[in-house]
Amino acid sequence: MKIIGIGKNYVSDLSEMPKGKVIPLIFTKPDSSLLENNADLELPAFSDDVWYEVELAFRIGKTCKNATLEDALLFVDAIALANDLTAKDVLKQSREPNKGPWALAKGFDGATPISKFLPISDFSDVKNINFSMTVNGIETQKGNSSLMITTLAELIVYVSNVMTLNSGDILLSGTPALGADKVNSGDEMLGYLEGEKMFHTKVK
Repeated sequence: MKIIGIGKNYVSDLSEMPKGKVIPLIFTKPDSSLLENNADLELPAFSDDVWYEVELAFRIGKTCKNATLEDALLFVDAIALANDLTAKDVLKQSREPNKGPWALAKGFDGATPISKFLPISDFSDVKNINFSMTVNGIETQKGNSSLMITTLAELIVYVSNVMTLNSGDILLSGTPALGADKVNSGDEMLGYLEGEKMFHTKVK
């Protein structure tokens, strides 16, 4: 099983949607980064600047290769809410000056808290899904899938024409344009999908 993320995939308003073709920024995370069942998060010792990013997570239900826009959504069987944690200081070191990979900044143990998955049939329109996150009781991020620059179908087409997507693979679709911030010891992060609490992460 692999986790595929996408960077910078949301606008704050539809008026900001870019014109023309956009090439999505893709990265991968190991399955060992998953933090399930509302387990507590232990921040990595090698970073002093870990940030949270709430995201919709889509699970692939069957092998997908060279999908088309017409059939792309048929390969998704469930939706969850995830927190794509990023060690910003490590990411900066990777980017500058050598433009290196994001693996250490995105792939450490516990870097992907994730909720249970809900059947995609529970959602009438994947282009209109509300989600949000609170930190210590204060709403910090709020998004809707209509504000995605690269839609879910387009993302599946793009990725599956490069690498085969297998049953159980997870696509993280990007975080809202505003609200991501630093995680601190003692924080409590709650994620909501269509108003339903999906994950509860306490930071050690």
